[in-house]
Parts: sequence; C-alpha cells; structure tokens
Amino acid sequence: MDERNVASGGTRLNDKVDTIAGACAALSANDLERASEIINAEYPFTRRHSTGRSYTPLQSMRVFLRDGFIDRYSGTRLVHPAALRLLAILIPQAFPAHPNWKMNESHIAFWELFPTIDHVVPVARGGADGPENWICTSMLKNQAKSHWTLEELGWCLHPRGDIQQWDGLTRWFVEYVETHISVRDEAYIDKWYRASCRALAIA
Repeated sequence: MDERNVASGGTRLNDKVDTIAGACAALSANDLERASEIINAEYPFTRRHSTGRSYTPLQSMRVFLRDGFIDRYSGTRLVHPAALRLLAILIPQAFPAHPNWKMNESHIAFWELFPTIDHVVPVARGGADGPENWICTSMLKNQAKSHWTLEELGWCLHPRGDIQQWDGLTRWFVEYVETHISVRDEAYIDKWYRASCRALAIA
C-alpha cells in the first residue's frame, strides 16, 4: 500500500473506497483471486466481538463526574440517569420511558442526554477495559460509535467538564430524593442515589 494512503494510524475512508474500487476492477477482469488479495492486503475483514460489558452505578458515576457529565464525543452536557428516570416516574405522560427502551414509547432525551460509558479504543480492537480507556458519552453516540475507532469515524475527544459548573443535576437528584424519601422505594432510584452519594464524597 502506498505511504500516502496512511493517515492517523489507518487508511483514510477515501482510500478505503479506492480499495473497494480496485477489487471491483479485478472482478470486472474476472480475477476473483486478485480481488481477494486487494481486500486482504488493504482492507482486511476483522471479526468483531461484543464484550457484553456492564458497569455498576458507582463505576458509572465516577466516570460521569470525572468527565463533568460532558459527552466527550460531542461536547454537549448530559443528565444524571436517575434524574431522567425520576422525570419519567413523576410526569410519565410528558416524559415517558419504556422499560425496554422502545424509541416510539420513550422520550428522545433517553438517547440524546442519557450518559453511558464507552471505550475510546474498542476492546474488540485491542483497547483496555479500564478507567483510562473509559469516557462519558450519550446513549446515541455510544450506539453510533459501536466498534469503530475515532480515526475511522473522523471524531475527536472533547475536553472534560467541570462538575462545579455542571454536575448533570446530580446534586439536585440527591437533594430531591432526600426530601422525597418515598421515591427510594423504586430500586433504580435507590441504587443510583446510593452510588451518587458515594461518588460525590470522593469527587
């Protein structure tokens, strides 16, 4: 492969298109072997495996607070998961949430503003499964990124936020629960309340 085709640790997307075009030209010449050689050399298939990784509320809160509840892929502010769930519990008609995340029955905020943890370098691509490779991002961006690298998507990491300026409504959530104690009867609210208190204590 020509050195000019290499950038930011991998071939640029336009160069990948050229690779596909080269393979198609080989097919037009009835040279299936050459088409395979081009793909294998310049744009090889890599099997992707899901890690099935899940995070505890405390692990999540530590990352969310560290990153200032900022979507590190877009730079937009995100909102504490249980603050969003409280809205769904208290005003379900205006702010619905489906238990199985059906998009046509849940408020779009559960994709746009709901924070998740993502691996900057996907584990399936050799990335570490640890805090140094974890970032805060929205559910929407997390699903869009999937197993791609930032270079492949043309994305960049935005700076971390400052929880003194924006904490994702974490302190509001804690204060609301403490003045409306009955909401802790909801297991989801209770576990995020406990995790939030612990994470704030060391933030």
